[in-house]
Amino acid sequence: MSLAVYPGSFDPITLGHIDVVARATALFDHVVLGVAHNAAKTGSHLLDIDTRLALARESCAHLPGVEVDTIPGLLADYCVQRGATAIVKGVRNGTDLDAEVPMALLNRDLGAPETVLLVAAPAHAHVSSSLVKDVARHGGDVTAFVPAPVLRALTRAFAGA
Repeated sequence: MSLAVYPGSFDPITLGHIDVVARATALFDHVVLGVAHNAAKTGSHLLDIDTRLALARESCAHLPGVEVDTIPGLLADYCVQRGATAIVKGVRNGTDLDAEVPMALLNRDLGAPETVLLVAAPAHAHVSSSLVKDVARHGGDVTAFVPAPVLRALTRAFAGA
């Protein structure tokens, strides 16, 4: 059975993330969407880890073979522990590629499996969690970029902002 881990902060999860995880299910028997828990970044996320996990679970509920879990430390260690056969990452542009290649090489050096890069769908190539948060923070409509549960969470998070 092939198992891929799709790691990220998912702060918040976007439709681009959902597209990548859905396409990964066509390549692997089981996909773990791993929400990174980085203690060094505590307080820097808009959404806490429990909220990010809940939103990811609700947003991926329609995808068979997808599990949402926390990655508590090093991705390589998590992949070895879970018996992962691949890491999946989405890339939107050359900047993402430049960032992902060194991480893929380092993860491989640390004992993780190969990283598979999936190119973002054109409809989502311009969307990032950071941009979504910025638009939502300023009262803009992010309906086209995030799943409904995330839209509700962002509305609550920025109510009165």
